[in-house]
Amino acid sequence: MPDEPTPLRIPFADVAPALAGYTSDVLFGDVWERPGLSKRDRSLITVAALVAMYRTNELPGHLKRALDNGVTRDELVEVITHLAFYSGWPTAATAAGIARKVFEEAGV
Repeated sequence: MPDEPTPLRIPFADVAPALAGYTSDVLFGDVWERPGLSKRDRSLITVAALVAMYRTNELPGHLKRALDNGVTRDELVEVITHLAFYSGWPTAATAAGIARKVFEEAGV
């Protein structure tokens, strides 16, 4: 399953089609396909960055992508817990609530 791409849904494509194209073609095409890191590793890094920066809009999609890329629920919870001490308790607590919803929807 980690090798199967997650369908990309870009909610702003109707408003900013060029940005949607860059998101699809450059970010998820070129950057995510670079050989230096696995998609699993890229997902861990991305989730950590989104939690630390309090990016609550982007976090649900990347938590789901991380699960699709082979990151386990327990690993994601550990990332969130670890970040409480680096990015702050509110960022981790908010991320935990978001993760709960993602895990429920994913059935994990």
